Amino acid sequence: MDFHINLEGRKDLSGEIYRQMRRAIVDGRLRTGAVLPPSRHLAERLSVARMTVTVAYDRLAAEGFVVSRVGAGTFVSEHAARHGPADMKPFAGLQPRPVWNAIVLPTAFDTPARYDFRIGLPDASLFPHRTWRRLLVRSMRAPEVAAGVYQDPAGLRPLRAAIANHVAISRGVNASPDDVIVTNGTQQALDLIARVLLAPGDAIAVEDPGYQPPCRLFASLGVRVIGVPVDQHGLVVDVLPRRVRAVYVTPSHQYPLGVAMSLQRRHALLAWAERHGSAIIEDDYDSEFRFGGRPLEALQTLDVAGRVIYVGSFSKTLLPTLRVGFIVAPQSLRLALQRAKFVSDWHTSSLAQAALAQLIETGGYARHLRRLNSRYRERHTLITKILSRDFADYLELVPSSTGLHVTALGRRMSARQLMAVQSRAAGLDVAVRVLSSLSVGQRSRVGLVLGYGAIDAKDIGEGLRRLLTCFRD
Repeated sequence: MDFHINLEGRKDLSGEIYRQMRRAIVDGRLRTGAVLPPSRHLAERLSVARMTVTVAYDRLAAEGFVVSRVGAGTFVSEHAARHGPADMKPFAGLQPRPVWNAIVLPTAFDTPARYDFRIGLPDASLFPHRTWRRLLVRSMRAPEVAAGVYQDPAGLRPLRAAIANHVAISRGVNASPDDVIVTNGTQQALDLIARVLLAPGDAIAVEDPGYQPPCRLFASLGVRVIGVPVDQHGLVVDVLPRRVRAVYVTPSHQYPLGVAMSLQRRHALLAWAERHGSAIIEDDYDSEFRFGGRPLEALQTLDVAGRVIYVGSFSKTLLPTLRVGFIVAPQSLRLALQRAKFVSDWHTSSLAQAALAQLIETGGYARHLRRLNSRYRERHTLITKILSRDFADYLELVPSSTGLHVTALGRRMSARQLMAVQSRAAGLDVAVRVLSSLSVGQRSRVGLVLGYGAIDAKDIGEGLRRLLTCFRD
C-alpha cells in the first residue's frame, strides 16, 4: 500500500519524509512488520532524488524505528514505539446530539452460550449453503450484476416480482412488483418510512413492551415515541393517543409477548388510522413460522384506504447477515420511498438480490421454509411443554403458536429477581432475556423471553433444567 507523504511547500525534503514516517510509526498507523515502499519507488512517486529517501530511511534505521533486510526490503521494527505522542490529547470540539449518548451498541450476540435461548437468532446450520453458493456463482453472470453499474434504488425487478408473488401467496398481501422496495433488513425499511412520513416533533405509537431498535431509530430522528400497552389481543387500540402520525405494530407475532392481534382489534386499528389520518407500519415479524391455529390476515390485506405500509425481512428465514428486507408501499408513498432509498445508500447488494430472486423463483425458498417449520415446530413443542410442566410455580407461559420465541410471565416475582435468574443462568452457560429490558415506557412487565431458533432440540431439555435450578436457588 502506498504511504501518503506530503512535501508540498516543504524545504527539508529528506527530513520531512523522516518525520512523517516516524509519526506514522509512533501513532501506530505503520505497525510492526509493515514494509516500507522501496526507496526507488517512493522517490519516483514523490518526484525527489532516490538519495533523499535513502537518507530518511537511514535515519529511521539508526534510531531503531525500521530494519533493513538484504533482498527483502525495509520493515517497521518490533522495538518501535506503538503509542501516540505524550502531548497528544483527544479532540473534544465536535459533540454528537444528546440522543446518541443514550443509545448503547448491541452486545447480546457477542458471546454465544452452550444453551442459547437468545431471541432473534435463526439456526444458521439450516441455511441452504450449497444452493446459495451455486446461485451466487450463477448470479455473477446476471446482466444486472455483470454490468457493474448502479441499479434501481427500489431493487432488482426479478426480486421485486418474486417477493410480490411470495407475499401474495403466503400472506394474501396485495402487492405488485412496483409496490416493493428492497432494503437492507427491517431496520432500514423503518428508517426509510420514518424519513418519508415523520418530521421532528411528530409522534409515533409503538407496542409496549416492544422491539427496541425501531424506538431508538425514531427517537434519533427527533420523533416522539409513545408506548401503548399490549394485551392478549394485541395492541390496545382504545388507548392510542389522538395526535399520532403513525403506529408501528407486529400483529402476526407480537414482539416480545408472542400474541397475535385479533381480527376485531385489526379492524379497530384500521378504523382508528382512517379517522385520524395516520399510517400503520405493519412489521409481519416471524409470520412464516406457524405451528397451530388458523392464520389471520395481514393488516395490509384488510386495508382499503392505503394506510398500511407492510414490512418484511429474510433475516429469520435465511440469515441476518444477508441484510435483505423489503417494503410493500401504498402507491402514494412508492416514489418517495424509492427516493429515500436512493439518498440513503442507493441500493441493496445486487449480487444478493439476484441470488435471492432465483432461490424464490425456483421454489428453493418455499422448500427451505417447509424444512424450517418442521424443525422449529419440534423445538416449540418441546420448550412449551417443559415450561408449562416444570416452571409452573415460577412462570406463566403466554400462549403462542408462531415465531421463534416464547414468553413466560413471572408469578409473584419482581423484575430484579428475574434479572438475578438471568445472571445465574449465564454462569451456567444458559442465555435468556428478561422481559423488563424490552419495556418502552415506565410500565415494566416481569417475565422471561426464550428463543429456540439457535438451540438444537436435543439441548433444550438440559438448558431448561439448568435454568430451573436458577429459580430454585
